[in-house]
Amino acid sequence: MTIHDVARAAGVSPATVSRVFNGGNVTPARAHSVQQAAAALGFAPNRVARSLRKQRSSVIGLVIPDIGNPFFTSLARGVEDAAQRTSLSVVLCNSDEDTDKERRYLEVALGEQMAGVIVAAASRDRTDLGPLIERGIPVVAVDRRPHEADVDAVMVDNHHGGEVATRHLLKSGYRRIACITGPEGASTSEERLAGYRAALRTAGHRPESADARAHVRHADFRVEGGRLAMRELLAMPEPPDAVFVANNLMTIGVLEALREAGQEPPDLGVLSFGDIPWASLVRPSLTTVELPSYELGRTAAELLLQRMSGGSSALQTVVLRTTLHARESTAGPRG
Repeated sequence: MTIHDVARAAGVSPATVSRVFNGGNVTPARAHSVQQAAAALGFAPNRVARSLRKQRSSVIGLVIPDIGNPFFTSLARGVEDAAQRTSLSVVLCNSDEDTDKERRYLEVALGEQMAGVIVAAASRDRTDLGPLIERGIPVVAVDRRPHEADVDAVMVDNHHGGEVATRHLLKSGYRRIACITGPEGASTSEERLAGYRAALRTAGHRPESADARAHVRHADFRVEGGRLAMRELLAMPEPPDAVFVANNLMTIGVLEALREAGQEPPDLGVLSFGDIPWASLVRPSLTTVELPSYELGRTAAELLLQRMSGGSSALQTVVLRTTLHARESTAGPRG
């Protein structure tokens, strides 16, 4: 018998059950439902587990999808800088967008009784934070929110960023705008795609039409994924005249595919969601949407520290805005 069974019986989340039995802030009605369900099921909170929670280490875990991506490197630095100020150490875990690998790292966090965990989820639907929540280990979701995870979160306003980016391409004179987004099921992929479609809809386009859907590609947030997706788009009978690329590494692959095909921006506009250190140095310079990666990591660590110290019981979600840097790669089709 676990708190998941009680949660299902009471119609609440496991985190709510945990807060009821650990003195957290829960409405009287929900607390009553949980207590009734627990009594009916014969569930009693594990006092031994509670005492173990008080003996956790001074180590926090950071689980990210790709340490090779400068975005996550900067995010990790933000986490480390905030943690170091309170003498906490950070263990970095690279999931490679693999939910099985991610699950093993989360099991390590449980086994080592880590003081807390920050997770950029590999999957919106398959990342399972339940065991951590059940054991009362504080968790903060960063950049990506797992589905139905009742945890603190620090997110980027991906929808707004995707909408602003696509609107910029439309204002620059592009009309057949493609979108290369990340894996299906990743919250960042879906939110940036939704922002792209919202901008098209506002401009009078029909993003749900078959033609518009043909201009959307899901890739793997890696260089090769961007390259393959761009090759497919260029092979269309009527290729796009611009592409909104939903992360920085895929943008590198897109630029490589364009070079192979003898094309270059701004004749085919390229806009990257995620800044690249050399974006302003290449010619033509690259238009990007800058993400507050360091600030994401720092804020996530600060939220985790608040939760670890017994701060506010109300769950928090912090949403940070992006910044568009318009450069030569989206200057509009020549001629």
